[in-house]
Amino acid sequence: MRFRIPLITLTAGVLVATAFTFLVGCKSKATAKPAEIRIGFQVSPNGELLAKALGLAEQKFPGIKVSWKQFDSGRDVNTAIAAGGIDFGLVGTPPGAAGVARGLPYQVYYFHDIIGTSEALVVKTKANIKSIQDLKGKKIATTFGSTSHFSLLSALRLGGVNPADVTLLDLQQPDLIAAWQRGDIDGGYVWQPTQAKLVNAGGVVITDSGKLADQGAVTGEFGVVRTAFASQYPQIVADYISVLDQAVRKYRSDPQASAQALSKELGLSPADSLKAMTEIIVLDASQQADPKYLGTPGKPGAFAQLLKDTADFLVVQKSLQSAPALATFQQAIYNTPYAANK
Repeated sequence: MRFRIPLITLTAGVLVATAFTFLVGCKSKATAKPAEIRIGFQVSPNGELLAKALGLAEQKFPGIKVSWKQFDSGRDVNTAIAAGGIDFGLVGTPPGAAGVARGLPYQVYYFHDIIGTSEALVVKTKANIKSIQDLKGKKIATTFGSTSHFSLLSALRLGGVNPADVTLLDLQQPDLIAAWQRGDIDGGYVWQPTQAKLVNAGGVVITDSGKLADQGAVTGEFGVVRTAFASQYPQIVADYISVLDQAVRKYRSDPQASAQALSKELGLSPADSLKAMTEIIVLDASQQADPKYLGTPGKPGAFAQLLKDTADFLVVQKSLQSAPALATFQQAIYNTPYAANK
């Protein structure tokens, strides 16, 4: 004869097995560790570069290979993310907004800094450029698709200058410095440490991103993480955020030592590195969940709106074909690690 298992017993057994599988799955995801963490960084005087200089990620992840991969612009970071070449990356607001709009497989997990005087329009003294209006007929270089490009276009718009009246050249920062030295350009909208190098070579600042932010053209740098990586290794993401937070606290509490550590990374003197540090506003982990920035799950912060506004601007400039609805940018915010702080 057949042995019949009571339905209630069978159901309870299925529930127990399902619960066990779920708990094991959650635990394995929380404790899972990759063999390597690939971080795409840019040479910018912020907390992430200080974390690199001090080896904080290597200290946090013993037994895991930490690979730092340098990029010259956010568009190159976008390309690397799309190709699956890095796990974390740093981009500026324009390339980041474009990346989200184009559906790149990443999410925003950290707002590194608000750009102030760190990015500026530097022109040659002999070019006789005293104002934005004097840019007409001049050759000005920047890295297209970057925060500097966005700010340069914003400066022209706010100054009432048609971009068609200026020769705009697309150059990566190393190439821009070389073009300056050869006398091929009259100026460039650049970030640090390029800005300091051009000023030291006889350049003068006409305007900067801090002044433009006061007029509504806000730019910043933020971290993105591959969606698949964040899903598979949420604890690694949370731990890397703690690394960045540690670096920012060091940055604020001991600026002299931080400038000394950053000087080698920036290729500047400690004094110039310290100056560059004062030109941006760095944010720690506790500030990320602020409604002004990333917000929390269920309550996305204003940063999503900033990305949307930036994408809309890029559409007007024909740098982007179309911009999705605000909800798309809100969904691209990975703020789960900050939920416990609010």
